[in-house]
Amino acid sequence: AIRAGFKKVVFIINRDIEVEFRSRIEQTVGQHCHHVYVYQELNNLPAGFDVPRRRQKPWGTAHAVMCCKDSVVGPFAVINADDFYGRSSFQALYAYLNGAHGGDRRYDFCMVGYVLENTLTEHGHVSRGVCEIDAQGNLVNIHERVHIERFGQSVMYTEDGATWIEIAADCVVSMNMWGFTPALFTELHRQFSNFLSDNRAGLLRAEFFLPEVVNQLLDEKKATVKVLPTQERWFGVTYKQDRVKVKKAVLNLVHEGVYPQALWR
Repeated sequence: AIRAGFKKVVFIINRDIEVEFRSRIEQTVGQHCHHVYVYQELNNLPAGFDVPRRRQKPWGTAHAVMCCKDSVVGPFAVINADDFYGRSSFQALYAYLNGAHGGDRRYDFCMVGYVLENTLTEHGHVSRGVCEIDAQGNLVNIHERVHIERFGQSVMYTEDGATWIEIAADCVVSMNMWGFTPALFTELHRQFSNFLSDNRAGLLRAEFFLPEVVNQLLDEKKATVKVLPTQERWFGVTYKQDRVKVKKAVLNLVHEGVYPQALWR
């Protein structure tokens, strides 16, 4: 991200890991960019709402981004902290955000779209947001498929654990790599209030997810989301067994000269 041009990093963390996290960051990436820490607190709620007595789970990815409002002043990217996205994906995202604007009529957002086959694990199923894209390369909507799995040469998903439906291995999926303008924060606050009202009976477990916010804005025709295609392979440790493959993949990138042996020197 830094090599692509991003200048500032906002780390959204839980206070329970603050000491260890800060120690690690200050020794590495923290020495090479402007960075701040934001805490995703359960009690960061709109007026009129209280945290349910037994709620311990964070409010979800959209709430996490909402907590960054006071730390972000221009176009910004959002990524999962535990995923490897690939260099060219950051380059595409930065290039698009450089020309992004608030928009007089619709918000100008973007998303990096991965080929499903490049995001699968050999050790079980994955959850992916399958994208519908129009002829202009804009996102129409995202369908969450919570159980996608490879079977030989085929890729299939199930909704109920019994019926399996084949899905194209080359379809485009979201890996939560987004580009937004600060206009998003107004919409996050609005939708979070609606989310809390609509889920009053299930607030012990309900989560406020970023793709659902984007889908709502698309439905309301308040935003356009340009899909930036990438052929990068996604790496992540969905299962314990994935660790060996991920470690080898990153080491190969070092051997190929994509990254130096000592990244932060």
